[in-house]
Amino acid sequence: MSSFIDRRHLLSMSGAAAFATLSTGLVGQTTASAADQSTPKLRYCFNTSTIRGQNLPIEQEVEIAAKAGYTGIEPWISKIQDYKDSGKSLHDLGKRIADLGLKVESAIGFAQWIVDDPEKRKTGLETAKRDMDLVASIGGTRIAAPPAGATNGPKLDLLEVAQRYNALLQVGDAAGVVPELELWGFSTNLNRLGEVAMVVTEANHPSACMMPDVYHIYKGGSSFSGLEAISGRVIPVFHMNDYPAEPPRDKINDSARVFPGDGVAPLKSMIQTLVGNGFQGVFSLELFNPEYWKRDALEVAKEGLDKMKASVESALS
Repeated sequence: MSSFIDRRHLLSMSGAAAFATLSTGLVGQTTASAADQSTPKLRYCFNTSTIRGQNLPIEQEVEIAAKAGYTGIEPWISKIQDYKDSGKSLHDLGKRIADLGLKVESAIGFAQWIVDDPEKRKTGLETAKRDMDLVASIGGTRIAAPPAGATNGPKLDLLEVAQRYNALLQVGDAAGVVPELELWGFSTNLNRLGEVAMVVTEANHPSACMMPDVYHIYKGGSSFSGLEAISGRVIPVFHMNDYPAEPPRDKINDSARVFPGDGVAPLKSMIQTLVGNGFQGVFSLELFNPEYWKRDALEVAKEGLDKMKASVESALS
């Protein structure tokens, strides 16, 4: 333990504070046996954005995820809210999800917890609390925490952002739901791995964690090699997808995301790095491709799972 503390101090003093705390446990992970690392406890989740264009109610999205063979689902808060507003029971929805062998691994919300304006930030935390309560009502324990509201405008002080993330984490403590700091490559704020790492490090909370994304790492300009400095223990959910060679980085957008293995992302080395650093979490397929929205939803879900598993198995074989 003392050797790790010395290393963390050295990193912080050398200007790499963004990665210091995130490396917690990394030394222990790298000394684990090869057998342990070759059989990670990975899970596969379906982010319902992948079939968002089919405009299905959440009950059908759940059925599709189960039929396709996923073990987890990552719904959007708006769909959970629609279900509740229709007068249906969230408890029943949660039971149905569990009965189908699924776990609510995360959820997608856009509460503005990060913004400079104190009143808007207060409202954002209240929104986050409502969102978390919805997630908890269907059995979920995590929710994405992107930089919603701060994608344009000035660059925020990362230490201030860390304090705001801490406040969000405390809201999560009360709700029983952990907010995962989400990287958004197109955003002015939290668009780089190092920025997200810095905030998670400085949030000073035991549940602080991050949610990277293949596409967003590329879009934001970070190198995938940056994952080598981040312990897999602080990544409970990783958004999986791929991107084509064209359009270029500065022109590409969410709609260009493709199935894992159908693009040019360095998935093999990325997966090997994640697992080597102790990642035993969830790969969640998240796509926004309008071409997939034109297809049968179950067919898309199945193909996505097959290609996600194939990418992981190829990397670890």
